[in-house]
Amino acid sequence: MGLLDIFSDVKRQPAECLIEVDGESIDDLYPSLVEVEVESNRSDWTVATLIFESRRMEDGTWIIQDDERIAAWKPIKIEAAFGEETEEVMRGYIKEVRAEYPADKGGAKVTVTCQDHSILLDRLQREERWGADAPTTDGVIATTIAQRNGLVVADSLGEGQTVEDLLQNSTDVHFLKDRADASGYEIIFRQGEMHFGERQLTAAPQSTIKVYAGQDTNCISFSVREDGHQPDSVSYQIAPEQGVEATSVEVQPNLPLLGNTPANSSNSGLENFTWRLRKEGLSDDVQAEAAAQRAANDAAMKIKAEGELDGSLYGHVLRTGEPVGVDGVGEKNNGTYYVDSVTHRFDVDGYKAMFQLSRNAYGDNLPEEDSPLAGIL
Repeated sequence: MGLLDIFSDVKRQPAECLIEVDGESIDDLYPSLVEVEVESNRSDWTVATLIFESRRMEDGTWIIQDDERIAAWKPIKIEAAFGEETEEVMRGYIKEVRAEYPADKGGAKVTVTCQDHSILLDRLQREERWGADAPTTDGVIATTIAQRNGLVVADSLGEGQTVEDLLQNSTDVHFLKDRADASGYEIIFRQGEMHFGERQLTAAPQSTIKVYAGQDTNCISFSVREDGHQPDSVSYQIAPEQGVEATSVEVQPNLPLLGNTPANSSNSGLENFTWRLRKEGLSDDVQAEAAAQRAANDAAMKIKAEGELDGSLYGHVLRTGEPVGVDGVGEKNNGTYYVDSVTHRFDVDGYKAMFQLSRNAYGDNLPEEDSPLAGIL
């Protein structure tokens, strides 16, 4: 498969990469486009890297770096096309343009780095007090910040904690990240919306990742492991009143199970495994409880998987921060996982997606009709 099979607008093949800058397609630059890579991680911002070959024209200008569209802060959108259907991979802004002029003029290239809408919230250092006049919530704060930056808040908005006279002395995005961390929330920017809330474990699963499924196989490689040295619960100490000893509170994970059997000590024939939360940096018991809940939930997702998809065979863009089914890896490891990160790559080899998943339970909980192995001997 050549580059034109991936990037050309003339020959529409599955997993074609489509790019718009400032609302217009850059199809005239596709012949110079060598690679597109988009890294999406639910605990960080989505970033994209576009690599172009470049050459100097007779008038002394260069086809990429002198193109007015290839400039910092230009809006950009990257999509994957599967036949006539398109799905968004990311949108945001061009952050950096790097032109390289090596000794071999034929090796000149331009690397364009992009970031999702989080970069728009990272331009202005603000000093602002939230809840100074009346108590407010993290959800209200997130909505206000999103709206003043031209974003829509997704329906999954979390309320978070109640705050009074809370000082913001940072950019909007770093302040929101701190508030999300305080409640164990995620911030994900997608399609002009901002998700601020809990893991979306109960959302409808994405199209199933199929391993060893004959002609239905869409997964190139897959591996899974469990870290058995993760706690089943997390405890913290309540500040003692005068003359009373400090008491310890144990917090259990409260996430829905992504399987039939919890991956915890009791199912391994062991006693409950509890870690004590250090209270440094936590000003009160409310913060301590939230931190313990976050730690317990993170530890519960002890089953980790990684692999690589053939994007053309999968036929969709695998999204972070949503569930996905996995089948073909056995009764124990089949089932629903949560997508932690995806690296999308378009190049001469086609469209590949390297993924990392997690879950908190074992067992095949996929509907019978979703199994790709039906009828395969």
